[in-house]
Amino acid sequence: MKNINHPLIRPESIESREYQLAIAMKALDANTMVILPTGLGKTAIALLVAASRLYNEGGRILMLAPTKPLVEQHLRFFEKFLVAQSPREPDLPPFAMFTGDAPPAERTADWERSQVIFATPQVVKNDLIAGRYTLKDVTLLIVDECHRATGNYAYVFLARRYHDTADKPLVLAMTASPGGSPEKVEEVCQNLGIAHVENRMESDPDVSPYVHERDIEIIQIDLPVELKKVIHAIQNLIDDRLALLTSLGFVVPKRDRLSMKELTGINAQIQQKIQSRDPHGYAAASVYAECMKLKHAITLAESQGSEVFRGYIAKLVAEGQGPGGSKASQRLCNDTAFREIYIQTKTWSGEIHPKPSVILGIVRDQLASHPDSRIIIFATFRDTVQLLVDYLTANGISCERFVGQATKDAEKGLSQKKQIAALSRFRDGEFKVLIATSVGEEGLDVPSTDLVIFYEPVPSEIRSIQRKGRTGRSAAGKVVVLATKGTSDDVFRFVSQSKEKRMQKNMQALSRTALPQQVPEGQALIEAFTPQGPAIRIDDRETSSKVVEELSSMGAAIRLERLPQGDYAIGDRILVERKTARDFVDTLINRDLLGQAKALAEAVPRPVMVIEGGDIYTERNIEPNALRGVLSALAIDMGISVLFTRDEQETARMLFVIARREEGERGERKFHPRKSFKSIKDEQEYIVSAFPDIGMKNARVLLAHFGSVQAVANAGLEDLASVKGIGEKTAQKVFEICRRPYS
Repeated sequence: MKNINHPLIRPESIESREYQLAIAMKALDANTMVILPTGLGKTAIALLVAASRLYNEGGRILMLAPTKPLVEQHLRFFEKFLVAQSPREPDLPPFAMFTGDAPPAERTADWERSQVIFATPQVVKNDLIAGRYTLKDVTLLIVDECHRATGNYAYVFLARRYHDTADKPLVLAMTASPGGSPEKVEEVCQNLGIAHVENRMESDPDVSPYVHERDIEIIQIDLPVELKKVIHAIQNLIDDRLALLTSLGFVVPKRDRLSMKELTGINAQIQQKIQSRDPHGYAAASVYAECMKLKHAITLAESQGSEVFRGYIAKLVAEGQGPGGSKASQRLCNDTAFREIYIQTKTWSGEIHPKPSVILGIVRDQLASHPDSRIIIFATFRDTVQLLVDYLTANGISCERFVGQATKDAEKGLSQKKQIAALSRFRDGEFKVLIATSVGEEGLDVPSTDLVIFYEPVPSEIRSIQRKGRTGRSAAGKVVVLATKGTSDDVFRFVSQSKEKRMQKNMQALSRTALPQQVPEGQALIEAFTPQGPAIRIDDRETSSKVVEELSSMGAAIRLERLPQGDYAIGDRILVERKTARDFVDTLINRDLLGQAKALAEAVPRPVMVIEGGDIYTERNIEPNALRGVLSALAIDMGISVLFTRDEQETARMLFVIARREEGERGERKFHPRKSFKSIKDEQEYIVSAFPDIGMKNARVLLAHFGSVQAVANAGLEDLASVKGIGEKTAQKVFEICRRPYS
């Protein structure tokens, strides 16, 4: 076996593969997307390009991946094979991993000392927005799982910022599944500034010698009679709802043709009615929500099983009986036929769907014939994951769950630290079966995984390819897909197969095709890398919004922190709460909008509420005068300025203008607003800021210089004028007002 020979790659460590070298050479010439089947060494290509870039250009390498386990995996790979050196501190490791766990100051220090940084995109985005470092000397940006670079995902912002600020930019984007349509691939390429696509398929002659056999078996499963009965009852409920929509003047399909596409079409009709203030639109919206819930219930019964289905029905009943339940849940709960379904589910004993027992048999057979096997089971829903963990554990199979970080209902997520620990135990053989949601689909490298089981087919070709790619990476593997006959399982399986074939066809046409290099428009070039614009403090929970990206691109000096009230703090006087039109109305109905507003108004002299996008009068079926009353209460009773903006971009521009205006303290000196105090220091600043032409900024300067309010009042004219920022005219006014008799 021939190995790679490169000054920055450890000798005799990486196998030399012709297709990897060819792709790497192309990637050094232009911003490149690499489309390569899972298990064929995308990370090795990234290593080759990174080593060459460091050797020829120096600088830093930044490698992005969507999850912390994947970031940690890339770090381990590069540490093993790349010879690098810290640019500032040669005695320290040249590699750093950036995730949300490390404090910002530590990340800033690590950036300065490290040559190769591995990170999740949101963390780097937040750091750039806060001005902690720049991408000026990054000579290679590696974007793993680049098919995510659409919409408002952080990859899009980072690619724009990189192209605008780096001295020698080069992008290497990598994926096994870019998407089924040429339009999707073109969108990703445009968002990342890609000029060239390198595509390889398993059948290509330079790749096929390295492809391991992967058998795919479809197991068809019969739906139990008990589940067929409840599904039939739910279908009758959907028929009733469709008939009601028809009577309200909507065009609806027959129930057997009620796909998600058709449901989207119905919703579009409803929104049109609501926009025109037709009362039928509001009534139909609740009926549509019932249809969606019932449709989901059928999917659970068909593909997930009786236990997950029963849990969902019980949840709907609890919502319908609770004080905060939606109208749709309340109507369902009051429907006699739906109540009968709920009662029927309570008579079931244990899981009646065959899928868990089929999986148990497959796992037992695999471990009996191959005791050292590693098996991954994928399921779409967390409830199913937990069901399988409990079921397999009860039957003597060592297994663990692998889910995302978010906590949903009573079910706790796994922190990134726990995810990494679980993968490590799985690799080491502490347990044989990993049961995962979609968080386990992308990129995870467990070389000895030789069996992957789909609990259900998935309609996404990207997810299907990612799941299959967890096996057959270093040896032959097998994929088993469970599908319930005559249900949505079959539909999803055929949809996924069709999309995969179409994607392969499109990729063949796209292969080795030069694209016009287009760095996305809409972002101003950043001339100075330290923001020089107005200062805005932003709640760190707002960083996923486009508003923050726009403010950063406009040059605002941003500081991220956790704000006790509001979303954006401008100076000492202004606090802005941002709400979309829908969120404004939802908060009014379901949460304490006026309570939030009261806390905002008490926190600062100049509270502002921005209502973004849409028409609050058409978002939900609320009496318009009630909304007008709320707006009046905000403006008149609480003194909150209510501003309306069209979208996130306009919100950002509005905030920027407000901050620019406040930066010069325009208007601040005109009158002394009431403020609720929290400390003696606040009161002292408040008193001094009331002096003519002083304001809060100069009040702090004077108090810092003289030490007390009394000392400021007793200061001589020359002493006052000598303080930076005060000036002779202002000093004269303060001096005179402190000594003029009151009359």
